[in-house]
Amino acid sequence: MSAFKDPFNPEVHLGQGCGCGLHADAAAHDAEVARRSSDRDALAIRAVDQAVMRALFPQDGTRRRFLKAVGANTALAAVAQFFPLVAAREAFAQGTGKIEKPNLKVGFIPITCATPIIMSQPMGYFGRAGLNVDVVKTAGWAVIRDKTLNKEYDAAHMLSPMPIAITLGIGSRPIPYTTPAIENINGQAITLAVKHKDKRDPKQWKGFKFAVPFDYSIHNYLLRYFVAEHGLDPDKDIQIRAVPPPEMVANLRADNIDGFLAPDPVNQRAVYDGVGFIHMLTKDIWEGHPCCAFAASKEFVTQNPNTYRALLKAIMEATAFATKAENRKQIAEAIAPANYLNQPVTVVEQVLTGTFADGLGNVQKVPNRIDFDPFPWHSFAIWIMTQMKRWGQLKGDVDYAKVAREVFLATDATRLMKEVGMKPPATTSKKVVVMGKEFDPSKPEAYIASFAIKRTA
Repeated sequence: MSAFKDPFNPEVHLGQGCGCGLHADAAAHDAEVARRSSDRDALAIRAVDQAVMRALFPQDGTRRRFLKAVGANTALAAVAQFFPLVAAREAFAQGTGKIEKPNLKVGFIPITCATPIIMSQPMGYFGRAGLNVDVVKTAGWAVIRDKTLNKEYDAAHMLSPMPIAITLGIGSRPIPYTTPAIENINGQAITLAVKHKDKRDPKQWKGFKFAVPFDYSIHNYLLRYFVAEHGLDPDKDIQIRAVPPPEMVANLRADNIDGFLAPDPVNQRAVYDGVGFIHMLTKDIWEGHPCCAFAASKEFVTQNPNTYRALLKAIMEATAFATKAENRKQIAEAIAPANYLNQPVTVVEQVLTGTFADGLGNVQKVPNRIDFDPFPWHSFAIWIMTQMKRWGQLKGDVDYAKVAREVFLATDATRLMKEVGMKPPATTSKKVVVMGKEFDPSKPEAYIASFAIKRTA
């Protein structure tokens, strides 16, 4: 905010020149900086205020003497009587909001975790935001990552650990990435092949072959956590391989794997096809856990601030719609077609409504089987990093809190959630309890050390 001195502070010297030498005067300089700033709303207001006060008080000394005599609040009220300050602020803010890049490509994997991103195209959220977004169905997470790194995609549906891994250079070259919104919470399950209906005790899973969507996924970390809590070493007692979600059911049918911890609708499709049953919803491992996220490079965010804002707001509006149970069937119809999920509507409905067949002869009713809470909690990011460290993906020292702040953009989420009528939390950290064990995000190393099975010393 230092580039925009408070014009209602009598101790501040505004001056008339342009500090960078590239603009005709200070007002033009301030306007340009406001347009480029990530905190455009506050800075746009300050730029307007400075321009008005400079116009009213060409001699800065006169402005300062006036403020000292009457005070800032009285001065603001007096100025507002003679000049429509609020209207000027709003007009300037609208003028700075021109979308830099209206035509975008956003990659996604065909799973219900991507619901807010996918539905924003057929249900018109992107169009109403002034964007022409091509949501591109993509084969797997490595492809999503590589296409965003290569700038073939402007932004993407990613697994929530992926922007952290990319930022830290785990599995790819280090590029600063951001997560301003979580796409879904819960919405995953452990599914086993029908031949294993008599093996409901994880201690019986020794030698099993499991699939997860990606090495850097909440699925990998939850499966590892779950089996380790039952005494199995995930690197020695079972096999875990990365398989793209659209290929999981076929691999289960072909007996290439014994089960998977996967996103929906993969689990429900296995039940629908009669090749698997739902052993456990992941919400019963960690209630409210994050899964997928909307992600973009820091470069995209800073170079296209208005585009980024419009894109994120559209997704937030879609998320707000998706939180309401009465809208879920309509959403299922919108995202089930071949160019999106390519699933029977009934499969998608069972996931989104939470009334579903479990493959064991039961119809379960779990309304929050999947839910949509976009806030990127810093405690989520720190927990993810502890599991990266626990299983040897992340080596050396790391400033957990700093990485969480830089990647999980809670401030942006808060602002946009308010704009779409959602209530953001007052803090960026919340209690995390996984299988009954509470996680303190202020003590990540102690948490890692508390586990008997791990890859760290």
